[in-house]
Amino acid sequence: MLDVRRLRILQHLAAYGTVAATADALHLTAPAVSQHLAALQKEAGTPVVEKHGRTLRLTAAGELLVAHTEVILAELAAAESGLAAMKGGRRGTVRISAFASAARTLVPPLFERLTGSGTGTDPAPDNGTGAARDLSLRLSVQEPDEALDELHKRSTDLALVHSYTVLPRSVPAAWEQTVLMEEPVLLALHPDRAGREGLTAGQPADLSRLAHLPWLTPGPETSCYEMIQRACGAAGFVPDIRASSSDFSVLTALAAADAGAVLVPRMALPDHTAPLSLHPLVRPVSRTVFTVSRAGTGKHPDLRAVLDLLHETATALDDRTAGRPDRPR
Repeated sequence: MLDVRRLRILQHLAAYGTVAATADALHLTAPAVSQHLAALQKEAGTPVVEKHGRTLRLTAAGELLVAHTEVILAELAAAESGLAAMKGGRRGTVRISAFASAARTLVPPLFERLTGSGTGTDPAPDNGTGAARDLSLRLSVQEPDEALDELHKRSTDLALVHSYTVLPRSVPAAWEQTVLMEEPVLLALHPDRAGREGLTAGQPADLSRLAHLPWLTPGPETSCYEMIQRACGAAGFVPDIRASSSDFSVLTALAAADAGAVLVPRMALPDHTAPLSLHPLVRPVSRTVFTVSRAGTGKHPDLRAVLDLLHETATALDDRTAGRPDRPR
């Protein structure tokens, strides 16, 4: 009979890539990991890993076992979540990995709701939704691909990620997803430059007529950079990039100084900026913000509480920004 603990070690090896990293993640020694893999190989009756240079890689049998292990671990997580809900028990900590603008706008209200600090309100009560005074959060700010990798490695409980209409994001079908909001990507220009281009505030902009502009973009390591490349490419040109920063507050400040044009998701707009002329696109590009958790974990009281509060926060933010004249939809 296959040992679930050893299957879990094999799954971690598939996620982390090396015995040493797997041992660190599981708080084991490297020799202990190797011994468990050898024992699993005997249980399976066929090799599950093979040497590849100085590392190990999965055989076809190993990949088959990992695929089934994902299902087994999901069922165990669902059982644990169900038991926790029945008993009213909770782990007390939820680890969140979120991209920068979501960490800035969606996560702080979550901390406030759970602690009651800074809002003049009491912490969210334990009213059956799972929100409780003893629930704490751990946040790491990461690009979506990195957050999903952390989720795969079980180093985080919830990934807060995004995808664009021009840049879909692949997520394992078995993982649980919840859409929080959809927001437009806007063109931001200095008002004088917008006027020279014949654009009034809020007027849809045709990117194909703006190929001559200097452009401001996030760094090439980000999916937002790829979004801008694809949006401009669909309009028939490669953007002439004059400045690069993965901080949209820097990019919008540069746009406000008439350094160039920038495409920015609505939520990434800083709360306080110099005057900008903002425009939806004639060929709209939108960003979907959603959460991802591992299969079977979504019903755990802790995670359910965080998901509910994130949904409330996103809905309130969407309602608050949708009707503002400087942030057209």
